Amino acid sequence: MTEQTIQSQDIKIADVFQAFYAVPDYQREYVWETEQVEQLLTDINAELADNDPTAAPEYFIGSIVVCPGGDGVLELIDGQQRMTTLFLTLCAIRDRLKELGESPSDALGHQIAATSVDATGRDHFRYRLDLQYDDSGDILVHIAKGTLDGADSASTRSIANIRNAYTVALDFLKREFGYDVAALRAFYGYLINKVKLIRIQTKDVAKALKIFETINDRGVGLDSMDLLKNLLFMKASRDAFEKLKTLWKDLQDTIFEMGEKPLRFLRYFIFSRYDVDVLREDEIYGWFARNEKLCGFAANPLDFAKELLRAAQAYRNFLRGCDQGGNKNRRLENLKLLGGNAARQHLILMLAGRHLPKDLFDQLAREVEDLFFVYVITREPTRDFERNFARWAVELRKITNEVELAKFIARRFGPAKAELSVRFDDAFRRLYVGSVQQYRLRYILAKLTQYIDLRAYGETEGTKWLNRYTGGGFEIEHIFPQQPSSEAAAEFGTFSDQSIANRLGNLVLVEKSINASLGNRPYSQKRDVYRQSQLLLTKALAERPKIGANTKIDIAVADLEPFREWNEAAVIKRQDLLATLAKSVWAVTPAQAGQGPSAACPADNDDRKDREK
Repeated sequence: MTEQTIQSQDIKIADVFQAFYAVPDYQREYVWETEQVEQLLTDINAELADNDPTAAPEYFIGSIVVCPGGDGVLELIDGQQRMTTLFLTLCAIRDRLKELGESPSDALGHQIAATSVDATGRDHFRYRLDLQYDDSGDILVHIAKGTLDGADSASTRSIANIRNAYTVALDFLKREFGYDVAALRAFYGYLINKVKLIRIQTKDVAKALKIFETINDRGVGLDSMDLLKNLLFMKASRDAFEKLKTLWKDLQDTIFEMGEKPLRFLRYFIFSRYDVDVLREDEIYGWFARNEKLCGFAANPLDFAKELLRAAQAYRNFLRGCDQGGNKNRRLENLKLLGGNAARQHLILMLAGRHLPKDLFDQLAREVEDLFFVYVITREPTRDFERNFARWAVELRKITNEVELAKFIARRFGPAKAELSVRFDDAFRRLYVGSVQQYRLRYILAKLTQYIDLRAYGETEGTKWLNRYTGGGFEIEHIFPQQPSSEAAAEFGTFSDQSIANRLGNLVLVEKSINASLGNRPYSQKRDVYRQSQLLLTKALAERPKIGANTKIDIAVADLEPFREWNEAAVIKRQDLLATLAKSVWAVTPAQAGQGPSAACPADNDDRKDREK
């Protein structure tokens, strides 16, 4: 009988983590960053969506290649990025449950670590994943033990990436499920029972490495993008093959160049162009196959491929902070700063509105930025506002003039923000370092600062672009230092909130050159330095700038209150002031007011432009 040297199993995550794995020391380091971790978790959560977890569809996340190692451990030859991320996610779920006062299940504990019996009959406790390359240090062990705070501060790229991946996973759980323990447990149940991968096991490392080379060299099969390409070629005449081949290569090159998942682009293209608001990635090909006439590719595959390419080129430009023609657009640049490398949902509306004239497209982009931020800061579930955007795209595609756009904004954007106004205000009054990603915290401080400058100085090259405020010329300063000197601590006085130094009210943007001179000094010594800042929101900490009577600058800073002393009460008061300011910055009005100021009519939009200037 022929010896079986390759075994392939279709296996759910619960069963994957019944075995022990080691990443050999010759493997490359852990390289996944925020984008890849968030994308994996977002994709899994999107498959669960609003489904009953017991009836939700299975979700395939790829393959791993293993071979037997010593003492009953499987050596992980391919798939360590995915496996490490899954392991970190299990640890994050355990820790989030504990934060919520819940006891993690015994099954979850056994998926992280377990006791096995070695060849001598002795118990051997170990973690399900062991990173054996030096660059990983003991960071994974600390996370698995729940003692991350005690981990060695020494850092390599791998240690930094692993620590970040755990933080991203934990933040994802907080953002998507908040305090809803049942929803968190449902996500965990779906992850371990319905998410699957293929585990390929060989008899030795040489065979495993050969399979690894084959998989990574030749790909692992067709996806909806490949099948759609085949469908177009089936419908095209033979004399159109060469043109279609060139178009498709340009399309693939464009998608690759922007680092986007092809299937996500196709999904958002469908949402932006057709009356569809729910569609999983594994349903994309089937949807196209059923809607040949609606899409038009059966009659003219070349025209359809051209439209796909134009949409991909616009999508790429939007991601770069440019309009579809490749020109810098400050609102899209802002969305880039707000969304980071993972958020893409707003592109549904940008694609749906790309037919609009430049001034109307700019207005749309401004409104999308404001609403997208409201969704983010209030932790609105991603799948909910993605569905909203897909539904609204149907109406947006039909808009041709300013009046129609104003009515659309009044009907959709204004009420959506008004409904979340209370949560928006509460989120701002609670905001602190760690409650949002660092790049979003920088975006928030930059927007608040820019708003005051715009009101005072109008729109100039110095005030127009938000990246001037988020760039390297300015830094986030803790007014009451995180590590205060004894003099600063004595001056600040006692406080009840242990996170007071990290509250938004204690943060301000300052010039890099100024920040270097502030250090951990007390506020009484910092005030004179703040006066030197060119940023009015920063300068107003120490004094209210006064140029004359009722000048633009006077009006801009009229509601900003200087602080003679800095203590816990001052931090809270300033945070309340910033929360009030934020409602103007992002045009959020209370629900009882009905509509946002920018949503009613063209005249209201002009008023808002005046406020921004």
